[in-house]
Amino acid sequence: MKTIHYKNINVSFSDTGKGTTVVLLHGFLENQLMWNDIMPELLLKNRVVTIDLLGHGQTDCLSYVHTMEDQADMVQAVLHELKIRKAIFVGHSMGGYVALAFAELYPEKVKGLVLMNSTSYADSKERKVNRDRAIKAVKQDYTTFVRLSIANLFSEENREKLALQTEKVKLEALKTPLQGIIAALEGMKIRKDREVLFHLTDYPKLLILGEKDGVLNYDENRHQIENTSVELVTFPDGHMSHIENKEELKVVLKGFLKKV
Repeated sequence: MKTIHYKNINVSFSDTGKGTTVVLLHGFLENQLMWNDIMPELLLKNRVVTIDLLGHGQTDCLSYVHTMEDQADMVQAVLHELKIRKAIFVGHSMGGYVALAFAELYPEKVKGLVLMNSTSYADSKERKVNRDRAIKAVKQDYTTFVRLSIANLFSEENREKLALQTEKVKLEALKTPLQGIIAALEGMKIRKDREVLFHLTDYPKLLILGEKDGVLNYDENRHQIENTSVELVTFPDGHMSHIENKEELKVVLKGFLKKV
């Protein structure tokens, strides 16, 4: 792991391999270690950068609210430090929201975009209410909130089948500071709708969804790419494609990177 000093905080990242740069952005309650099983495959032909987002992993909190634009600006600071002019972005869940914000703010730096178990839609009124409930819940009982949140990311049958992997994810999630969780929830709640980027950008784009995703409704979210050139890949499981559909995901990502 490497670090840069950014706006008086430390930001943690990794930079390995050679070739076209692929930037991997983790989701809420995750950190850059989530990519460990996927990276070896990508490193065969690419330079891979992973980053701990604000308030997650080894990256400090920046403020009381971490907007997706704040996250994107931090990602740009890392890429500037590494002298990377253009990259392919892969974002899981919240990482996808950050990738979309980055694509809006720095369009000339995007060579390709993959949203994995993520969406271009803004939060609905119902989801905003749920974010507020989540903030109250994590303040009242941090451990229970984190453990339940992680369990719900897996499809029901996989919670038992992948119990060891689920527990590992929970233990990593429990390293996320309370303020990092709250700041992320506040930031996701107020994020912009960026569906227009699917229609107006000409670089290759891929949307990966899980049919049994308890966080993002499959039928609702596949509509966002109607009448676009965005490729859709559907997996049969939940929100954690990098664990629930790991081998299939490796094949999909390698195939996408070949086209870009």
